[in-house]
Amino acid sequence: MIRVGIVGGTGYTGVELLRLLATHPQAEVVAITSRSEAGMSVAELFPNLRGCYDELRYSEPDVEVLSQCYVVFFATPHGVAMAMMPELVARGVRVIDLSADFRIKNTELWAEWYGMPHSCPDIVQQAVYGLPEINRDTIANAQVVAAPGCYPTAVQLGFMPLLRHGLINPSRLIANAASGVSGAGRQGKIDNLFAEVGDSFKAYGVPGHRHLPEIEQGLARMTSGNVNLTFVPHLLPMIRGIHATLYAELNVGEYDLQGLFEDTYRDEAFVDVMPAGSHPQTRSVKGANMCRIAVHRPQGRDTVVVLSVIDNLVKGASGQAMQIMNIMFGFDEREGLQGLGLIP
Repeated sequence: MIRVGIVGGTGYTGVELLRLLATHPQAEVVAITSRSEAGMSVAELFPNLRGCYDELRYSEPDVEVLSQCYVVFFATPHGVAMAMMPELVARGVRVIDLSADFRIKNTELWAEWYGMPHSCPDIVQQAVYGLPEINRDTIANAQVVAAPGCYPTAVQLGFMPLLRHGLINPSRLIANAASGVSGAGRQGKIDNLFAEVGDSFKAYGVPGHRHLPEIEQGLARMTSGNVNLTFVPHLLPMIRGIHATLYAELNVGEYDLQGLFEDTYRDEAFVDVMPAGSHPQTRSVKGANMCRIAVHRPQGRDTVVVLSVIDNLVKGASGQAMQIMNIMFGFDEREGLQGLGLIP
């Protein structure tokens, strides 16, 4: 049994971690932090967790307490994890960061997109990018793992087979992706109110979104060519889910794209390549740590279209983080993550 700590346990990713870890037979949450809710019972704030964490209470972040954990998750806004990371690393604690603090290797680029200087660039260089389908072996031995963002997960898994086999032009990639409102976090913002989001659909961040450099960095590792991605995110009037529609220019003639995707992900527990002609739906992955993918070549022309769906809070955040934990500690990768999508 490993002792687990969570920093930032009142946001959507934090409570999703609690929900998933409650069923993990080899992990016990012994510390959870929140400056605003310190002293409050977890079960009081989130009644869905009654019976699982009745004795667990929120506390102020304390390195002494967190250093007694085998692993600490950061489910916090950017800038928080990097402030505490040096002390935890020095004490030998293994850390999984769900924020963006350690995803981008170029810290000057990170500072440009996140509006603050990075305080520990040395740890950025040792951190492992935690997309299991790509970095499983390095995750296993890592001390610090940067869990990928939600959009980057859906986009990278969709493009990976094509880029690795050199089948598409990496300088002309398009990702048109839409997310439920939980992707914006558990904050009181006017743009996220039901009256603002319901019965509507909009793009945002078209001039530039913070996930763009993370996605391009990941895609660049899959190919020798220069990667140029046009990424347009959208907001869907629903709580959970991401649907990414990906476009690329093929540089081959006849090719078994369906077979390529099936072969690439045949042994992956959490990527499901659907039958030819399928159109995956976000509801099929709601609550599950699964990415469902379909590949199309419309009219047999030179554009390939990949459809990729995930639950932004599970495979796009907390579920993937727990998958990372399983790899780090030598557990079955599926441990605690075998829940199926919720329909309806």
